[in-house]
Amino acid sequence: PDVRMRPLLIFDLDGTLIDSRADLSNAVNAMLGQMHRDPLPNETVASMVGNGAPVLVRKALGEGVTEAEAATGLELFLRHYDAHKLDCTVLYPGVREALEAFQSRGAALSVLTNKPERISRAIIEGLGIDTLFFRVYGGNSFDFKKPHPIGIERLMAEAGGDASGTIMVGDSAVDVRTARNAGVRCCGVSYGFQPETLVADPPDMLVDDLGDLIAWL
Repeated sequence: PDVRMRPLLIFDLDGTLIDSRADLSNAVNAMLGQMHRDPLPNETVASMVGNGAPVLVRKALGEGVTEAEAATGLELFLRHYDAHKLDCTVLYPGVREALEAFQSRGAALSVLTNKPERISRAIIEGLGIDTLFFRVYGGNSFDFKKPHPIGIERLMAEAGGDASGTIMVGDSAVDVRTARNAGVRCCGVSYGFQPETLVADPPDMLVDDLGDLIAWL
């Protein structure tokens, strides 16, 4: 008999499950204001998301930023973002329904983001989808962030899954590279923060709606 392991779906968070653009931009601009810098447009901030908060803050502060400035900026950004992380952030349309459909079909669901783990968990709980995931890992959960494969490898081990039954779902080249490094397939979403980065690093499939992935299951 064909005893298939249950599929393992690993989701990026920002730009994939949640539209957090406004809250991230507001936190970055609050930090820049406190450090006497000019604000940045939301689109610019969104283009800097994906490699974790320290990289986001460095990019926002611009060329020639010192270690001390970067550390101060990170502290200010995280303090503001933690307090305002759910002001405007919502699930993308169809995400909740798709996740419930994946789960009902026997898939194991998890989140692997470069956002700090505690804040990620709080957002997922605040949006009422925490019970759908068996694990949520963030950028500070391991010694390495995406695109290092450590997160996917840990999730496969915990879920009892293998590479052939695992898909990484994300909106940027970071997610594609993470999948490639772990030897698993990648599904890109066209509606996220950085769809343009998927041109140079194409995923195995591209969906306009998370529900389109149900056919794969």
